Amino acid sequence: MRRWIRAFGSSDGARMSTLRAVLDRTRTIRVVPPISLLILLLGLAVFVSPGLRERIVRHPLDVGAFLVVVVAIAGFWAVPSDLTKRLRRNPLSITGFTIITLFIIVAALAPVLAPPTPGTRDPYLIPHEGFAPDPLPPRPGHPLGTTGRQYDLYYGIIWGTRTAFRVAVVVVAISIALGLVLGSLAGFYGGRIDEVVMRITDIFLAFPGLVLAVVVTAVLGKGLDHVMIAIALVGWPLYARLLRGDILSVKQRDYVEAARAMGAGDLRIIFRHVIPNAIYPFMVVAAFDMGVIVLVAAALSFLGLGAEIGYADWGQLINMSRSWILGVPGNAFLYWYTVVFPGIVIFLFVLGWNLLGDAFRDILDPRLRGST
Repeated sequence: MRRWIRAFGSSDGARMSTLRAVLDRTRTIRVVPPISLLILLLGLAVFVSPGLRERIVRHPLDVGAFLVVVVAIAGFWAVPSDLTKRLRRNPLSITGFTIITLFIIVAALAPVLAPPTPGTRDPYLIPHEGFAPDPLPPRPGHPLGTTGRQYDLYYGIIWGTRTAFRVAVVVVAISIALGLVLGSLAGFYGGRIDEVVMRITDIFLAFPGLVLAVVVTAVLGKGLDHVMIAIALVGWPLYARLLRGDILSVKQRDYVEAARAMGAGDLRIIFRHVIPNAIYPFMVVAAFDMGVIVLVAAALSFLGLGAEIGYADWGQLINMSRSWILGVPGNAFLYWYTVVFPGIVIFLFVLGWNLLGDAFRDILDPRLRGST
C-alpha cells in the first residue's frame, strides 16, 4: 500500500496514469452489471410467467440468439480497448449503442414477444381479427391498437424490427461490395478505368436518390426484395467515390512502394496494404446508411412499392393507415396511434444509427480524437 502511495505521489505522469487505470476499472465494473441485471430480470419473468416460459421453450433458437447477443455485448464492453474507452467518454454514443442494442434484442426475441399464429405459413404476416375498415384503439390483446382491416400494430412493429435489420444489412452489404470493387479498381489503377467508373457514379449521383429508387422499384416490380436491390443500386456510388479518394492518397505511401519493390502483386497490395488503411470511413458511412436505408424503405412501402399488404414492415404499417392520418372532421387525432407508434420506432432506429455514426466518426477521424 505504501509503495502504491509513493508511486501515486512521485510525479504528475504517475498520478495521471494511476487515475486513468482506476477510472477505467470503475467504468468497466459499471457497464457489466446492467447486462447481468437484464439476464436476471429475464430469468425472473420466466419463473413468474408460465406463458412466457412456454414461449421460450417453443423458440429455443431465438432465445439462444438473444443470449449470444447479450454475451457479445457484455464481452465488447468488458474488453479494455481504445474503441470502448472512447465510446464510454461520449454520452451520445452510449445512447446510440443502447438504442440499437434494444432493437437487436427485440429482433432476436420477436417470436417470444409476439408469438406467431399457430399454423401460419409465414411469421412475418401480421395477424388480423375481422375486416373492419376503421382502426381500433389500444385494448387488451392489441396493446398498440390495430390498423384498417384490423392488422395488429404491436405484432407488426416487433416483427418489423427483423425486417428493418434485414433490409439495412443486405443493402449495406451490397453497396459496400460494389463500392469496394469498383472504387479499388478506379483509385488504384486510375486512367481509363477511373474515368469510366467515375462517370458512371456521376450518372447515378445526378438523380435524387429517392426518385431513382422509386423508378428502379417500379421497373423491377413491387416487393421488398426489389426495394433492397433498388436502394443498393442507388447507394453504391457513394462508397465507390469515398474509397477511390482514400486509395488515391494511400497508394502513394511508403509501405505500398516497399511492398511493390519486394515483388508483391497488385491484388496483394490492394487487399493487404491499401484497402485495410482506407476502409475506416466505410464504417462511418455504413452506420449512417443503416438508418437512412430503413427510412427510404419505409418511404417506398408507404408509396405502395414495398412489401405486400399485411407484411410486418414499419413503412407498410403507416401505408395501411394513411387514410386516417388526418383523422376525421372535427377530431384530427382520433386515429393517432396508427401513425405515432410506427413513426416513433422509425425515429428511434434512425436516431440510434446516427448517434453511432457520429461516435465512429469522432473515434476514427484523427482530427477529432482530441474531442472524445
